[in-house]
Amino acid sequence: MERNQLEILSPAGNAECARAALNAGADALYLGFGRFSARAGAENFSDGEMQSVINEAHLYGAKVYVAMNTLVKDGETRDFISTLCAVWGMGADAVILQDLFLGKAIKKAFPQIVLHLSTQAGVCNENGAYLAKECGFSRVILARETPIKEIEKITKIIETEAFVQGALCTCFSGQCYFSSFAGGNSGNRGRCKQPCRKKYVYDRAESVERAKGAESATAGGAARRGKNGEGKTYALSLSDLCVGEDVEILAETGVKSLKIEGRMRRKEYVAAATRYYDELLRGANEPQLQAAFHDLKRAYNRGNYTKGLAFGQDKRLLSPYVQGHIGEKAGVVKVINGKYFVESRLAFRKGDAFKILRDKTEVGGAAFTAPALHGFYISCKERLKNGDDVFVTTDTAANARVSACKKTLELPLEITMNAGNYGVAKSGALTVKTQEKLPTATGSGLSEEEIKECFEKTDGLPFVPRFINVQTSGAFLTKSQLNAFRRAFYASVIKERTQTLNVAPRAESFPFAAGENKIAADKNSAAENVVNSAAGKVAVIARRFTGHETGADIAIAKPQNYAAYIKSPQRAAELFGAFAGEKYLYYPAYAVSETEEALAAAIRCSGGEYGVYGENYSAAYFAKKCGCKLFLGGGANVTNAVAARELSDIPGLCGYVLSKEIDAAEQRAIALAGKARAFSLVAGGIKLMDLCYCPFDKTCSVCDKRDFYTLTDEDSREFPVRKYIDGKGECRFEIYNCAYLATEGAEGVGALLDFTGREELSSRADKIARSEDEQKRAFLKRTSGHAKNSVI
Repeated sequence: MERNQLEILSPAGNAECARAALNAGADALYLGFGRFSARAGAENFSDGEMQSVINEAHLYGAKVYVAMNTLVKDGETRDFISTLCAVWGMGADAVILQDLFLGKAIKKAFPQIVLHLSTQAGVCNENGAYLAKECGFSRVILARETPIKEIEKITKIIETEAFVQGALCTCFSGQCYFSSFAGGNSGNRGRCKQPCRKKYVYDRAESVERAKGAESATAGGAARRGKNGEGKTYALSLSDLCVGEDVEILAETGVKSLKIEGRMRRKEYVAAATRYYDELLRGANEPQLQAAFHDLKRAYNRGNYTKGLAFGQDKRLLSPYVQGHIGEKAGVVKVINGKYFVESRLAFRKGDAFKILRDKTEVGGAAFTAPALHGFYISCKERLKNGDDVFVTTDTAANARVSACKKTLELPLEITMNAGNYGVAKSGALTVKTQEKLPTATGSGLSEEEIKECFEKTDGLPFVPRFINVQTSGAFLTKSQLNAFRRAFYASVIKERTQTLNVAPRAESFPFAAGENKIAADKNSAAENVVNSAAGKVAVIARRFTGHETGADIAIAKPQNYAAYIKSPQRAAELFGAFAGEKYLYYPAYAVSETEEALAAAIRCSGGEYGVYGENYSAAYFAKKCGCKLFLGGGANVTNAVAARELSDIPGLCGYVLSKEIDAAEQRAIALAGKARAFSLVAGGIKLMDLCYCPFDKTCSVCDKRDFYTLTDEDSREFPVRKYIDGKGECRFEIYNCAYLATEGAEGVGALLDFTGREELSSRADKIARSEDEQKRAFLKRTSGHAKNSVI
C-alpha cells in the first residue's frame, strides 16, 4: 500500500477531537455543522469554530468534509441551502449529503460545490454509483454492508470512501425507522435513540435451541425463549468494526478514503484510531502495530471487533452480551481475604477503570486500588467471584500516550540576507521580503547561525524548518527586526495554506420548488392535476396476489426467494396470479448484483410487463438499464419539494412514495411540486429495519427456516420479522413495527398499503385504504404513525 494514495478520514465531534486527529496523522476530517448533521448529539460547530477548524486542517495539509447529511424537510430547504452556501464559503473541501435528488439540484445550481453522497443513501452496487455520478456527486460513501465484489465495481465508476473502524448500525444504511416510530426521534434526522442497543428475544423454535445444545447461546442465537425478560440479550447490537490489516484488500479494490466512525466519541479514541491506521499504512513493524492496536482497544471496543459485512458475516459481528465498551482483557479475579486481586502481567495505575464480565455478561465496573506482584488490586461495588474476567476500559497511561501525538510539518526554507538588498525568505512558491533593504553592518554582520536559530522558533506552529540554503553577507538587523521578519514570514505561510478560493454562492439564486411550503394550491394548477392522477389510486405490497384484490390498482410483489428467478424467471408470474392492474417486482433496499440479475431475468421474461418498485435510489438506474417502469419506494426518503421535482425527471418513473416520517400536510405540499404520481403509506405494516446479516449467527444446519419470526422487547412488544432469500441465496431479514399503520392518508395523494405477511387483507384493499372502521377491524394493534405528528 502506498501511504500517499490512501486518505485516512477521521471524525471530529468538537475542536479537541479535530486537533487530536490531525496530530495523529489524519489526511481529512469530517464534522457536522448546525442542525443538519446526522449526529445531532455531537457538539458540532458554530460559524467561528468551523472556520477555525477548517483553517487549522488546511494548515496541516488536511481536507475538511462537512456533514449536512440529514433528511431535509420542506420548510427547511431555504435554511439548508443558505447554510450550505456559507459552509462552502468558509473553505470546506466537500459537503456530505444524504438526499440524492436535493444534491442533484444543488449541483445544477452551484456546480463549483463538491458533493459527497452519504452512506445513508445506501450505495451498495454499481447502479447506485452510476446514479450518484449522474446526479453530480464526486464521491460515494459506501454502505457499510457493501461486499468486496461490489466495491470493486463501484470504484471503477466513482471515487469511494469506506468505513474501516467504529460503530455499526444493525439496519442497512439509511433505512432505519425504529427510533422514529418508537419515540419520534428519527435516525435520518440525526436523533437516533439507538433502540438497537436494547434487549430483545427472538421466538426461534425451541427445537433449534435443543439441537444447538446448552453451550450454543452465542451471538444472535442465545436463549430465544419466553417473555418478561427471560433470555433477552442485546440481540440487535453489532460489534464495532475494525478492518485492521485488511485495509490492504480495500486498497486493492480501489477505495481512496478509509473512514473512522466516531463523532460522538472522545478525543483519545479519535487519536488512537487515527494513529493505528496511520501506522498500518506506513508499514510499521509488528511491535509498533500491536502497541497501537492495544491503545485502540482500550480507547473503545464493543464486542471485540468484527471485520464487517464487506468481508462476509464473521462470528464476532453480533455483540449480544455487553452493549458498550469492553476495552481489553487485563486479567482474572482471584479473591484473597475478601479483596479482589487481578492476576495479570500488565501494569496499571490510579485512575484506571475496568469492566467485570462473568460468563460473557457484565457484572459491574471496578477501579484500580494498588499494584501487587504478578497483578494488581481493584475495588468493586458488586460481589466478585474467582475467575471473573477483568477488562480495562480506561487506561490513563494509554490515553496520555495517544494524546501526546504531535504532528510536525517539514518546511523547506531558503533565506538570503545580504547588505544592500532586501532580505528574502522562500518556501516553495512563497516569497517574503523585508520591508526595506538591509543596511551594512559596522562590525560583524548577521551570521548564518543567528538566522537559523531565529527561524527555528515557530511560536507553537507545527513547522520544522529544513534549511536548504542560508546566505548572508555583511547585513545588519537587530534581534527584534529579525524576529519581526520571522513572524511576518510564518504569518504568510499560514495565510497561503489556509486561504480558500471558495466563494459562497448566493443562496437566493437557488431554484426552490414552486410548491414549497404550500399546503393549499390553485385548484386549476397543473400541479394539482398531477396529484389528482394519483388520488384514489391504491397500491398494495404483498408477497403474492390472486386477482381478487378488490380496489387495488397496483400490485407490488415481494419475492420470497430472488435466487429462484435467475434460473426460472417465469416463476415470477406466480406472484401476481390473475391480477390485472400495474405490476411491479420489489427491489429491496440492499440489492447485490445477483438480486438485480434475478429481477432483470423476470422482467425480460414478462416481456416488459413488470416494472420495479425500488427501495433504494439504485433502482432508478437499474430500471433505466432494463428499460422497465419504475415505482420509487419509501426507501428514497422523499421529504422536500426540491427532491420531488428532481426525481420527476427520472426516465420511466410511474410513481413514488413520500417519506413515512412526515405528516399528511407535508406530504401533500411536496406532492404538488412534482410531476409524477405521489403515494403515501396509509395502512399495514411499517418496515422499521432491513438486516443484511443473519441474526441467528448463520447456524444454518439447525435453522427452522421459517418465513416469519417475532422479536420481543423488554416491554413485551412484539415486532414481526420476515426472512427472505436474496439473489446470492443468502437470508435477509425485515423487522416490522409492533403496531400496524392506520391513517386517512394525505388528500390528493395515492394510497400505499403494506400487507406483507397479511396477504388475506388484499381482498378488501380499497375499504382498508379509505375506511377507519375497516382499519380497526383489520388491525387490533395500530398507530397513526407520523400522519399527524411529523418527526422533528
